[in-house]
Amino acid sequence: MLVARGEVAEWFMAAVLKTVDGNVRGFESLPLRQATAEDVNAVADVYLASFRAALPNVRLAHDDADVQRFVRDELVAHRETWVAEDDGRIVAMMVLTPGWIDQLYVAPDRLGEGIGRSLLDLAKERAAGDLQLWTFQVNQRARRFYERNGFAAVEFTDGADNEEHEPDIRYLWRRG
Repeated sequence: MLVARGEVAEWFMAAVLKTVDGNVRGFESLPLRQATAEDVNAVADVYLASFRAALPNVRLAHDDADVQRFVRDELVAHRETWVAEDDGRIVAMMVLTPGWIDQLYVAPDRLGEGIGRSLLDLAKERAAGDLQLWTFQVNQRARRFYERNGFAAVEFTDGADNEEHEPDIRYLWRRG
Protein backbone atom coordinates (compact mmCIF):
# COMPACT_ATOMS: atom_id res chain seq x y z
CA MET A 1 0.00 0.00 0.00
CA LEU A 2 1.38 3.38 -1.00
CA VAL A 3 0.88 6.19 1.52
CA ALA A 4 1.34 9.87 0.77
CA ARG A 5 4.26 11.54 2.52
CA GLY A 6 1.96 13.92 4.44
CA GLU A 7 -0.10 11.02 5.81
CA VAL A 8 3.04 9.25 7.01
CA ALA A 9 4.25 12.45 8.65
CA GLU A 10 0.91 12.93 10.44
CA TRP A 11 0.86 9.31 11.63
CA PHE A 12 4.48 9.51 12.77
CA MET A 13 3.95 12.77 14.66
CA ALA A 14 0.89 11.37 16.43
CA ALA A 15 2.80 8.22 17.38
CA VAL A 16 5.83 10.16 18.62
CA LEU A 17 3.74 12.58 20.64
CA LYS A 18 1.64 9.87 22.30
CA THR A 19 2.52 9.67 25.98
CA VAL A 20 2.19 6.85 28.46
CA ASP A 21 -1.14 8.16 29.77
CA GLY A 22 -2.57 8.22 26.23
CA ASN A 23 -2.58 11.98 25.82
CA VAL A 24 -1.11 13.71 22.81
CA ARG A 25 1.14 16.65 23.53
CA GLY A 26 2.02 19.45 21.14
CA PHE A 27 5.56 20.56 20.44
CA GLU A 28 5.04 24.16 21.47
CA SER A 29 2.89 25.60 24.16
CA LEU A 30 0.31 28.16 23.16
CA PRO A 31 0.76 31.82 23.98
CA LEU A 32 -0.43 32.67 27.48
CA ARG A 33 -1.54 36.19 28.32
CA GLN A 34 -3.64 38.05 30.81
CA ALA A 35 -7.31 38.29 29.91
CA THR A 36 -8.83 41.59 28.82
CA ALA A 37 -12.39 42.90 28.85
CA GLU A 38 -12.74 41.70 25.24
CA ASP A 39 -12.12 38.11 26.41
CA VAL A 40 -14.96 37.91 28.94
CA ASN A 41 -17.43 35.94 26.82
CA ALA A 42 -14.79 33.50 25.59
CA VAL A 43 -13.46 32.95 29.12
CA ALA A 44 -16.98 32.29 30.40
CA ASP A 45 -17.61 29.92 27.49
CA VAL A 46 -14.47 27.89 28.31
CA TYR A 47 -15.45 27.76 31.98
CA LEU A 48 -19.00 26.59 31.24
CA ALA A 49 -18.06 24.06 28.54
CA SER A 50 -15.29 22.56 30.63
CA PHE A 51 -17.39 22.37 33.80
CA ARG A 52 -20.24 20.66 31.97
CA ALA A 53 -17.97 18.20 30.17
CA ALA A 54 -15.92 17.26 33.24
CA LEU A 55 -18.77 17.25 35.74
CA PRO A 56 -21.97 16.25 33.95
CA ASN A 57 -23.61 15.10 37.21
CA VAL A 58 -22.68 18.16 39.27
CA ARG A 59 -25.23 20.96 39.43
CA LEU A 60 -23.73 24.30 38.39
CA ALA A 61 -24.62 26.74 41.17
CA HIS A 62 -25.25 29.66 38.78
CA ASP A 63 -26.88 30.09 35.39
CA ASP A 64 -24.88 31.12 32.32
CA ALA A 65 -25.71 34.81 32.68
CA ASP A 66 -24.50 34.84 36.30
CA VAL A 67 -21.28 33.11 35.27
CA GLN A 68 -20.68 35.68 32.54
CA ARG A 69 -21.28 38.53 35.01
CA PHE A 70 -18.89 36.93 37.51
CA VAL A 71 -16.20 36.49 34.86
CA ARG A 72 -16.66 40.11 33.71
CA ASP A 73 -17.13 41.90 37.02
CA GLU A 74 -14.89 39.84 39.29
CA LEU A 75 -12.41 37.57 37.53
CA VAL A 76 -11.23 39.65 34.58
CA ALA A 77 -11.79 43.01 36.28
CA HIS A 78 -10.19 42.30 39.67
CA ARG A 79 -8.16 39.09 39.62
CA GLU A 80 -5.14 37.80 37.77
CA THR A 81 -6.89 35.96 34.94
CA TRP A 82 -4.79 34.21 32.30
CA VAL A 83 -5.83 32.68 28.98
CA ALA A 84 -4.28 30.36 26.43
CA GLU A 85 -5.06 31.43 22.90
CA ASP A 86 -4.79 29.46 19.68
CA ASP A 87 -5.27 31.27 16.41
CA GLY A 88 -7.50 33.89 18.03
CA ARG A 89 -9.58 31.37 20.03
CA ILE A 90 -9.34 31.23 23.82
CA VAL A 91 -8.96 27.56 24.68
CA ALA A 92 -8.15 27.72 28.40
CA MET A 93 -8.36 30.03 31.40
CA MET A 94 -6.79 30.27 34.84
CA VAL A 95 -7.40 32.62 37.75
CA LEU A 96 -4.75 33.27 40.39
CA THR A 97 -4.88 34.95 43.77
CA PRO A 98 -1.91 34.96 46.15
CA GLY A 99 -1.19 31.35 47.08
CA TRP A 100 -4.15 29.95 45.14
CA ILE A 101 -5.24 28.71 41.75
CA ASP A 102 -8.89 29.71 41.93
CA GLN A 103 -9.94 28.44 38.49
CA LEU A 104 -8.26 26.37 35.79
CA TYR A 105 -10.33 25.18 32.85
CA VAL A 106 -9.37 23.89 29.40
CA ALA A 107 -11.83 23.62 26.51
CA PRO A 108 -13.02 20.00 26.30
CA ASP A 109 -11.81 19.61 22.70
CA ARG A 110 -8.29 20.69 23.73
CA LEU A 111 -7.64 18.36 26.67
CA GLY A 112 -4.42 16.36 26.64
CA GLU A 113 -2.40 18.89 24.65
CA GLY A 114 -0.35 20.26 27.54
CA ILE A 115 -2.31 23.53 27.76
CA GLY A 116 -3.33 22.97 31.39
CA ARG A 117 0.24 22.04 32.28
CA SER A 118 1.49 25.27 30.70
CA LEU A 119 -0.96 27.26 32.81
CA LEU A 120 0.00 25.29 35.92
CA ASP A 121 3.69 25.94 35.24
CA LEU A 122 2.93 29.65 34.90
CA ALA A 123 1.11 29.61 38.25
CA LYS A 124 4.11 27.91 39.89
CA GLU A 125 6.50 30.46 38.37
CA ARG A 126 4.40 33.40 39.56
CA ALA A 127 3.75 32.05 43.07
CA ALA A 128 5.76 33.58 45.90
CA GLY A 129 5.43 30.35 47.87
CA ASP A 130 3.21 27.30 48.01
CA LEU A 131 0.05 26.97 45.90
CA GLN A 132 -3.33 25.55 46.82
CA LEU A 133 -6.50 24.73 44.89
CA TRP A 134 -9.81 22.96 45.26
CA THR A 135 -11.34 20.39 42.94
CA PHE A 136 -14.36 18.15 43.26
CA GLN A 137 -13.74 14.59 44.42
CA VAL A 138 -15.68 13.21 41.43
CA ASN A 139 -13.36 14.98 38.96
CA GLN A 140 -10.95 12.07 38.54
CA ARG A 141 -9.21 13.57 35.49
CA ALA A 142 -8.40 16.79 37.38
CA ARG A 143 -7.21 14.84 40.41
CA ARG A 144 -4.81 12.76 38.28
CA PHE A 145 -3.61 15.90 36.52
CA TYR A 146 -2.82 17.78 39.73
CA GLU A 147 -1.20 14.76 41.36
CA ARG A 148 1.02 14.16 38.29
CA ASN A 149 2.09 17.79 38.55
CA GLY A 150 3.27 17.73 42.15
CA PHE A 151 0.11 18.58 44.09
CA ALA A 152 -0.86 16.48 47.12
CA ALA A 153 -4.35 16.09 48.57
CA VAL A 154 -4.37 17.63 52.06
CA GLU A 155 -8.07 18.01 52.89
CA PHE A 156 -11.26 16.22 51.91
CA THR A 157 -14.66 17.81 52.62
CA ASP A 158 -18.29 16.81 52.38
CA GLY A 159 -19.06 19.84 50.18
CA ALA A 160 -21.08 21.71 52.79
CA ASP A 161 -18.99 24.85 52.27
CA ASN A 162 -19.11 25.11 48.46
CA GLU A 163 -22.01 26.41 46.40
CA GLU A 164 -22.51 23.13 44.55
CA HIS A 165 -22.61 21.15 47.83
CA GLU A 166 -20.30 18.62 46.20
CA PRO A 167 -17.53 16.84 48.15
CA ASP A 168 -14.21 18.41 47.27
CA ILE A 169 -10.47 18.17 47.87
CA ARG A 170 -7.92 20.82 48.71
CA TYR A 171 -4.59 20.24 47.01
CA LEU A 172 -1.24 21.73 47.97
CA TRP A 173 1.94 22.21 45.95
CA ARG A 174 5.01 23.08 48.00
CA ARG A 175 7.68 25.26 46.48
CA GLY A 176 11.07 23.60 46.56
